[in-house]
Amino acid sequence: MKSRSGETGSTAVAFAMAVFLIIFTAVTVYLFAAKPTWGWFPPPITEFGKQIDAQFHRTLVITGVVFVLAQLGLALAIFRSREHGQKVSFFEGNSAMEFFWTLATVIMFVGLGLYGEHAWAEAHFQGAAPGALQVEITGQQFTWNVRYAGPDGKWGETRPELVSASSGNPLGLNPRDPAGKDDVVSPVMYVPVGREVELLIRTQDVTHSFYVRELRLKQDAVPGMVIHMHFNATIPGEYEIACAELCGLGHYKMRSFLNVVSEQEFDKWMQDQETALQQQ
Repeated sequence: MKSRSGETGSTAVAFAMAVFLIIFTAVTVYLFAAKPTWGWFPPPITEFGKQIDAQFHRTLVITGVVFVLAQLGLALAIFRSREHGQKVSFFEGNSAMEFFWTLATVIMFVGLGLYGEHAWAEAHFQGAAPGALQVEITGQQFTWNVRYAGPDGKWGETRPELVSASSGNPLGLNPRDPAGKDDVVSPVMYVPVGREVELLIRTQDVTHSFYVRELRLKQDAVPGMVIHMHFNATIPGEYEIACAELCGLGHYKMRSFLNVVSEQEFDKWMQDQETALQQQ
């Protein structure tokens, strides 16, 4: 009687664990398949973003299938190996199976990398299209400053010793440089919809990270470097620019906004900024 009771208890525990794994797997698959608005990505606003989303979903499906098979296999192994009076069996493994699933893992990861190579190269290795609007964005603890070259299309000289946010010169523009007199410096970014934009990403102090989730772009701003990226936003709106790198105690408040507007609205905004410069 005691032996039978022990076997029954072991069987119940194994059965409960197997059922839990099946329910856990089913709930997990449902949550990903349902794509709840409170926990999913916002729609992308660039063609590049659509490629990133396609790569993400491709990876999610492949790894999701592996996850489901692994969990169901684990549940089956637990249930079939439950104690019911049998002798304990032991084996050291199967070299052929280990080689097979290691090879399959390598093929899966290499294949996914090849699928995503085009999107990665487009963002990191290919330059912006001719005639792209150049916009410089500089991170500093704990704000973003955006600069436009102005009507002359030339960047003014900047000097570290001239940096003074309190006096209205957060980037250290040299007042003696004629090319910098029409440079527009703004705490927010405005770009025209449907036009290629080339970003020049800089930092004045520590490492920051430019991140706009709707663009699907994230790039570290590294001290001493000017890093180029480009995008073409196709949907007007206001989108948050966040710092995705822990950059100090005020990191939580380091944010700005990307405003994607019509060409006419962008031209008017630039004229307003240039008028404000002339009045200073």
